[in-house]
Amino acid sequence: MNFFNIINQLAEVDPDVMGRLDTRRSVFNSLTSMSKRAAMAAGPALLASFFTKAYAGTTAGDPKEVFNYALTLEYLEADFYNKMIASPYFSTASAAAQAAIRQISKHETAHVNLLKAVVTGIGGTPTPAVTFKSATFASLTSFAAQLQVAQLLEDTGVRAYKGRAGDLLGLADVTITGIGTINPLQSALQIHSVEARHAAHIRYMRNQTPWITGTGDLDSQPHYTGAIPESNTTQSNVNLIAANSITPNTTYSAADAAASFDEILTPAEVTDNSRAGGLIGA
Repeated sequence: MNFFNIINQLAEVDPDVMGRLDTRRSVFNSLTSMSKRAAMAAGPALLASFFTKAYAGTTAGDPKEVFNYALTLEYLEADFYNKMIASPYFSTASAAAQAAIRQISKHETAHVNLLKAVVTGIGGTPTPAVTFKSATFASLTSFAAQLQVAQLLEDTGVRAYKGRAGDLLGLADVTITGIGTINPLQSALQIHSVEARHAAHIRYMRNQTPWITGTGDLDSQPHYTGAIPESNTTQSNVNLIAANSITPNTTYSAADAAASFDEILTPAEVTDNSRAGGLIGA
């Protein structure tokens, strides 16, 4: 197990991970060389205590449930893009826009197939497919309206994956017939990074910034709120818009601080009717 690879993977979805590992900032600050860090990381008991401390207060879920949760979101996205491509409004989009949506659709289908294989590979049963509500989709009477929903779906997916990454810590590699040996956490993070690129490209197609600013035309929607909203300006207990020792003589606006980090959504928040939950149906 490579400790620093795990830290790097976690940092992709949890910028607070170093703060989680030591909220007093004493352990890592006391290490003055890479050799000391490597020596400490080599101690299984110490490594275990780091992660116990890092995610204390969180409830690690059954990995089969975690992946089925992700699979449900991927089913929803895959069906949405299939409906989008079959819609009469798809032909009104530019060739570049059509190509982008077709490529994103292929990605979502690949994610569905991988997640089903992972769930099976770790001894679970893939959750039944869900679909995007036909009546809701029918109300999207332009390609532009469909892109709005695509943005909300992708941004929600990014926050959802980030919210469950900690539940996959320490899960052993799995050998899956037809795929090979994979690490479940790595697989989830790889999908997460692609979802983030989808979100950025959809936002770009809509003439929005590729990242969430809080001032976008959809940024007041419930998909950007939650217990930790995207407007959050505190990371690892550091108030980023206040003067502090980390960045002496530097101040950041609330907008800059908020835009610098993505925040999580909990499963209950994702499946709430105001977000993805309200889009699932016949």
